[in-house]
Amino acid sequence: MSGPRRATPVLRVGDYPRVVAYWRDVLGFTVDEEGGDPPRFAIVSRGAAVVFLDAWHGPPTPRAAGWDVYFHVDDADLLHAAFAAAGAHVVRAPQTTVYGMREFELLDPDGNRLCFGADAPVPD
Repeated sequence: MSGPRRATPVLRVGDYPRVVAYWRDVLGFTVDEEGGDPPRFAIVSRGAAVVFLDAWHGPPTPRAAGWDVYFHVDDADLLHAAFAAAGAHVVRAPQTTVYGMREFELLDPDGNRLCFGADAPVPD
């Protein structure tokens, strides 16, 4: 038996139209599919990254810390600049971690914490 081939994060959202517009217009994801009438579920993608946005089960549960999605990217600084210029809610600017990643964090309109990271040399 083989292991999983991939995983898709499912983010709970409250204000469906606002959140989908943010993922599409600010983060540059494509809305590949929507479900419901009116829509309450979306599959969005950018490159090989796919995320489900689910308003059927209510908004996300507040929590103290942690990421909801971690995206592996080629150039964190370039992507950060593009997102910031588009009006993304940046909560942590790019920085190089002790574990060798160049990362930054965003919040979507419902408070889902998104981290974007690129391989980077480990700082001395």
